[in-house]
Amino acid sequence: MKKLENKVAVITGATSGMALATAKLFVQEGAYVFITGRRQKELDEAVAAIGSNVSGVLGDSAVMSDLDRLFETIKNEKGHIDVLFASAGTAEYAPLGSVTEESFDNTFNLNAKGTFFTVQKALPLLSNNASIIMTGTIATIKGMENLSVYGASKAGLLTFAKVWTNELKSRGIRVNVLSPGPIDTSVFQGRGDMKAQMASMVPMGRIGKPEEIATTALFLASADSGFITGSEICVDGGLAQV
Repeated sequence: MKKLENKVAVITGATSGMALATAKLFVQEGAYVFITGRRQKELDEAVAAIGSNVSGVLGDSAVMSDLDRLFETIKNEKGHIDVLFASAGTAEYAPLGSVTEESFDNTFNLNAKGTFFTVQKALPLLSNNASIIMTGTIATIKGMENLSVYGASKAGLLTFAKVWTNELKSRGIRVNVLSPGPIDTSVFQGRGDMKAQMASMVPMGRIGKPEEIATTALFLASADSGFITGSEICVDGGLAQV
């Protein structure tokens, strides 16, 4: 039997990279998936790439009216959610002295505020024993240069997971954070030097694949992780661990 047979999943920010790979795997494992993206062209391309059992909803997770429209669509089409993967996020590389107020606000609005209200607004639709997954980062562990705002905006997700685990335990809803290390996505496109440098820092000697994030998300979404909640799982080849 497929791991997500007859489940309804929502993945925000899933037009490329890790989240798109996850959406494809969830569908392969039996789920119907709603994905979001901020640009219609990329959203349509992602839906086509997934191929079946998928709906694309245009929207920005930092915009409350867009989130309301997303969950109203899901309510009307499926009526419930079994897996919520709050994956939409943004990162800007800038040293302390160069960070602008606008950049700070944009990062926190999507990564922290957007994730918070994605989960809050999904609550009425979440099934008992549902799984909530949030995309974190190992930048909360490593203290990487030029990522202070990004790391701080994601650090709050670890607190969300712990608090919500207690708040939602009566419904059997599990809440976990999936924190990637360096993954081979568009951030490395045309940057072979940076890719090689990063790979040299990883104990496993390479950067990760989007599919390795997807399989970990599948684990957290399915009954395979039925006794895991309030936790962070790092998929980083050991970079932040040793």
